[in-house]
Amino acid sequence: MKNQISVEAQMLIRKPVEQVFQSFIDPAITVHFWFTKSSGKLEIGKTVIWEWEMYGVKSTAKVQDIIANEKIKVLWGQPETLVEFNFKSLSPDRTYVTIHQRGFQQSGDELLQVLIDSTGGFTTVLDGCKAYLEHGINLNLIADKFPKEALL
Repeated sequence: MKNQISVEAQMLIRKPVEQVFQSFIDPAITVHFWFTKSSGKLEIGKTVIWEWEMYGVKSTAKVQDIIANEKIKVLWGQPETLVEFNFKSLSPDRTYVTIHQRGFQQSGDELLQVLIDSTGGFTTVLDGCKAYLEHGINLNLIADKFPKEALL
């Protein structure tokens, strides 16, 4: 049984909501701050594969719902969790993004580790998105999070 525990990350990005929303829909943009490869753009009913080539990791995202410039809902990973990306226009050039994940199936220490990893991971994604969209800088945050030499 899935528990009711969830995680959330959020960030103000100083760009129009249309541009911020598109950065999560279009993998040609997303690769600059999150995954390194995707099987395609997000569309309702479509399943895409996201890859982090430097780690040899792939994950599926099954798109449940998209409301243009407002929301993206996907079932993500194994075991699947529901991830919602919410976009709120605060002004013509400011967007507040909230990522909410729920439906975790783990328990105990395993759940605690997944919650820590998810919270940190989505915070890193939003930080990278902000740097890329606002300043045109790819900070390599995901690639540099777990360098092989540090894990030995």
